[in-house]
Amino acid sequence: MPLAPRVAVVIPCRNDAEFLDACLAALAVQTHPADVVVVVDNASTDASAAVARVYDAVVLHESSIGIWPAAARGYDEALERADIIARLDADSRPHPDWIAKLVRAFVSDPTLGVLTGGAEFYGGTPLQNYLGERWYIGGGHYWIKKWLGIPLVFGSNFAMRAQVWERVREHVDRDNARIHDDLDLTIRLRPSDGVRYDPQLRMPVSARPVQTLSGLSRRVFKVASTFAVSWPEGAKWRRAQPSTGSASSAEWVPDGDDWATGYGR
Repeated sequence: MPLAPRVAVVIPCRNDAEFLDACLAALAVQTHPADVVVVVDNASTDASAAVARVYDAVVLHESSIGIWPAAARGYDEALERADIIARLDADSRPHPDWIAKLVRAFVSDPTLGVLTGGAEFYGGTPLQNYLGERWYIGGGHYWIKKWLGIPLVFGSNFAMRAQVWERVREHVDRDNARIHDDLDLTIRLRPSDGVRYDPQLRMPVSARPVQTLSGLSRRVFKVASTFAVSWPEGAKWRRAQPSTGSASSAEWVPDGDDWATGYGR
């Protein structure tokens, strides 16, 4: 990877024009700007695509409704444009140094393949925000790490080397709109992919997922669905097996260590 790696930010979006506007405004004032922002318009009926064009984002149209079809389309586009593929959601509000932190981490550690962080919920009551951060996202990080042996890749706040997506893109269930895309991605990864969770890499995200019991229950149920469709990849006895394929760049050679420690989510 060059000293100044190219960064693409992928944002799947469906009928979230107002949130997207605030997200893109936050990306526009990053201390380390993205080389390209890719907005995947997932069959929106509002002004999402028009908002993206105001900020000179690359706009893709994905007619298959669902977070995995939209996210995968964006990652595929980013493969041709970047060394690092960063991901957030339309309701994310990245801090001004978000991209700078990502770049600094990947440049300083050639074994790092995927970097993810936590959440700061906004828009809910103090209790909703607390439960969202500590129970919903925090609990997910804790239990997924215990089960899979690697940190949960949080879809509203992560980045991966392009080689990682190139390796797993045909293994993820990318056409399945009924599962958590970020959990499915995590299940396909291995410790040898260099997955790391940074608790200091935090992302303000909307409290919408935790504001209703029905919405929260639906998202929790999708965890079971995601493991079910990926079985046996999510089984503990499969986790020790080496990842298939190889990196396409000699600059990224994971050492095999087990790193310690949205839309559709």
